[in-house]
Amino acid sequence: MVYSHVTVGTSQMNRAMRFYDAVLAPLGLKRKRTFKIAISYAPENFSGVNEPFWVLRPHDKQAATPGNGATVAFDAQTRAVVDAFYAAALAAGGSDEGSPGLRTHYHRDYYGAYVRDLDGNKICAVCHKPAAAAA
Repeated sequence: MVYSHVTVGTSQMNRAMRFYDAVLAPLGLKRKRTFKIAISYAPENFSGVNEPFWVLRPHDKQAATPGNGATVAFDAQTRAVVDAFYAAALAAGGSDEGSPGLRTHYHRDYYGAYVRDLDGNKICAVCHKPAAAAA
C-alpha cells in the first residue's frame, strides 16, 4: 500500500456513518472507530496503526465540500462486488456518477462504478481483473 489513509469530509456524522456502513460492507470494510468528529473503516482483520479510510468533520469547522476532481477508489475483488457496492450506495441515498461497467479508456479490464455520497464526495469501486478471473 502506498498511502497512509484517505479522508472525506461530512457535515452530518450520523448520516455519513449510516451511508458508509452500508456502502463499504460489500467491499469487506467495517467501521473500526467512532468519535464525535470522525469515523474510520478498515478490513475486518486490519492490524495497522491507522485505518485506511476516514470520514470526518473538517478541522476548520466550515461546511464539508467535495474536492473538485477528487475520487476515492476502493479495490473490489470481483465485478459482482462492484455491482453490490453501487446498489448499496444508491439504496443508502447516494447518487449515480457512473453505473457499473467497463471503462476501457483506463485499461481493458477496468470494471468500475462511481457514486456521490450524501455530502457530494465521489467514491468508486473498481475491479481490475479480466471477466473470467473476476467472477
